[in-house]
Amino acid sequence: MNDLEAFARLVQALAPWRRQLIFIGGWGHRLHRLDRRANQPDYQPVFTRDTDLAFANTEPMEGDIKQALMQHGFQEELSGDHRPPAAHYTLGDEAGGFYAEFLTPLVGSGYKRGGVPDATMAKAGISAQKIRHLDILLVDPWVISLGHDDGVLLPERMDVQVVNPLCFMVQKFLIQQYRPANKRAQDVLYLYDTVELFGALLDEFNAHWHARVALELGNLADDVRRLSVQTFAEVNDLVREAARIPADRNLSPQQIQATCRYAFERMLR
Repeated sequence: MNDLEAFARLVQALAPWRRQLIFIGGWGHRLHRLDRRANQPDYQPVFTRDTDLAFANTEPMEGDIKQALMQHGFQEELSGDHRPPAAHYTLGDEAGGFYAEFLTPLVGSGYKRGGVPDATMAKAGISAQKIRHLDILLVDPWVISLGHDDGVLLPERMDVQVVNPLCFMVQKFLIQQYRPANKRAQDVLYLYDTVELFGALLDEFNAHWHARVALELGNLADDVRRLSVQTFAEVNDLVREAARIPADRNLSPQQIQATCRYAFERMLR
């Protein structure tokens, strides 16, 4: 089973919750390519086995997502000592298969009473991980229509929610300090590729930054501006490592640095 077939199964299983769940992460970025405003690159998106779905834990979510997933062939894989345990919902063998995980914002210290980590929660039958700075990914999601023409073999076209590209980029700066080196480099590549997809929308993103995103961030907006300047002020080891990731294109560190420096100055000015 290829990843688009697996993804189609996931979309069908989650259809009743499509107005509450938002595709984020690598698959969110991949779905950005299907927006009519996106440029059409001649290279493949960064590959990822996992599909991350975000939801607001303050809103009601009825039904049993786990049961719906199992009816479409997914299995629940539990790990860790948290209560509830962290969970992946897998399709295919664990080593090479496709899997989904559910994420929701972490608010507060990250600990419950008694010093127990506040790392997971149960909702609508599934176990979701609580992640800091995830709340910005819930702001003004885009709606993408999926169907056979896009390689997603659904019975009929279906709309899904996808992370707003500006919020997707902003969050990369906010989580930078928590990421291992290889993931930080991959995030830089995601930033560059998203700018490439939506280079015509930089002024629109700037208007949205001022009208909505910066207001949601509050004091963190200054951190995002500072980190965007710091990350792309010069060609550094992080940018060099990002340029080495894609095997299907000749991408220079100078191109990543100059493009992103210009784009973020324009979007966040």
